[in-house]
Amino acid sequence: MSSVRFHLPKFLTPSGMPDLRRAGAVIRLLLLVLFSACTTEPVETDLLLPVDFSNVPSDMVLTSYSTDKIEIRIQASPRHIEMINKENIRYPADLYTDLEFDPAGASDSIRPGDYLLPVDKNRIPVHQAVRIVNINPSYLSVRLEKNLIKTFKVTVPYTGTAAKGHIALEAACDPSGVTLEGPISLISAIDTLKTKPIDLNNAQETFKKKLPLDLEDHKLYSASQDIIVVTVPIQEKLVTRLFKDIPIRIWNAGAKAKVHIEPKTIQITIKGPFEAMGNKKITDQVFAFVDLAGMKPGIYARHVHVNVPAGLIMTEADPKVFTVKIH
Repeated sequence: MSSVRFHLPKFLTPSGMPDLRRAGAVIRLLLLVLFSACTTEPVETDLLLPVDFSNVPSDMVLTSYSTDKIEIRIQASPRHIEMINKENIRYPADLYTDLEFDPAGASDSIRPGDYLLPVDKNRIPVHQAVRIVNINPSYLSVRLEKNLIKTFKVTVPYTGTAAKGHIALEAACDPSGVTLEGPISLISAIDTLKTKPIDLNNAQETFKKKLPLDLEDHKLYSASQDIIVVTVPIQEKLVTRLFKDIPIRIWNAGAKAKVHIEPKTIQITIKGPFEAMGNKKITDQVFAFVDLAGMKPGIYARHVHVNVPAGLIMTEADPKVFTVKIH
């Protein structure tokens, strides 16, 4: 029988004497390494395996499960345990195989509902030298629901407000509609499909933004489009303003003609953008006049003309008819 020889280094104190304490520590470490390398006695350990749910019936959706991990206790040699710890082991839960009761394989024998799937240790992909001692839980609780496909119009909720004097109109979405596929209980509960809210944040002009859909259980849905390009039209508010006691100007009266107009003023209502209606340079251009060109002395009933700057609209005038006397 061959022997194993160890050549120990010499440990000396500063005075040149043997350091027995350090030498003893090294010997104990070497014995521990030698024992670990030579032992083949099996040991036990626990592993946590993720669960892969597969083969869900095509017309159904897996909406819930009690756990997505199982814990197994295994017994094996230290070498095999070291190997298995390096592997990405997962448990395959085959719903179709576990729930199909019809020997002919007719998939319509599987109905929506709650089920318990037994955890089969034969599906756990471990080396044959590894013994599975315990599995927890021994059953997986799952729920199946009918699958539903439905198309929705997309809407965009707003938060905040546009800049003073501005208003946000209904947003335009691209695409305008999205098809959702998922559990019938969730799809049927959706009245309107919305994006995440968009903050107007004192906006003064039209802008675009990409927004995700606002789905609570988004992992249970399949959407034909996840990101929506939203265009938010921002316009100035149209406001109205009443202009009172605007004097009536006389145009093209003869040099010697004496003109009397009754009443002498008019009040008008003008509608226009917020900024323009608050701009004095623009509102000072509002005036009223009557044109007497070619008119002879006499008494007339006349409408007056009102000058309204571009971009503004006169919606009302009072009075509408004036009495004009020319002498």
